Amino acid sequence: MGRRDRNNRRNGRQKSPWASSRPEAKQAPRSRFNPESPEEMAARESAIREFKARQVICPICGNPIEDLPSAISDKASKSPAHFDCVLKKLSQQETLAANQNIAYIGQGRFAVIERENPSDVKRFKIEKIIEWEDKNEPISWRGEMAELFSKVK
Repeated sequence: MGRRDRNNRRNGRQKSPWASSRPEAKQAPRSRFNPESPEEMAARESAIREFKARQVICPICGNPIEDLPSAISDKASKSPAHFDCVLKKLSQQETLAANQNIAYIGQGRFAVIERENPSDVKRFKIEKIIEWEDKNEPISWRGEMAELFSKVK
């Protein structure tokens, strides 16, 4: 097979010699969105409004949490807390050098990071990992929130 034949087949101008021997697979029509019934949609929207209307108080600062999806679980009470409050609490608990700070690294963990050059934010070294949320223990309020907001049929 020459180069021209190979290029034509890649560009779709010529079919592969094996294409005719393969049975054509029938595909079901694809839909982008499978809507819920109006009653289900109304019930779900009502549940979301009720969940958002709950007054959730941060156990660290005592102020209400306005943005629950950005909250993190408190280590002691397992209730939602402001992310900034947890970060501030950790900064007070840890003894940090001038070129160190605390950063969230995901999955309920924080880290004490050290930068040789403070202006270079891409290069850092993790000095210590702080396990804040237990990844083996499910968090009830987060599961309830996920169930309401990401319902897929």
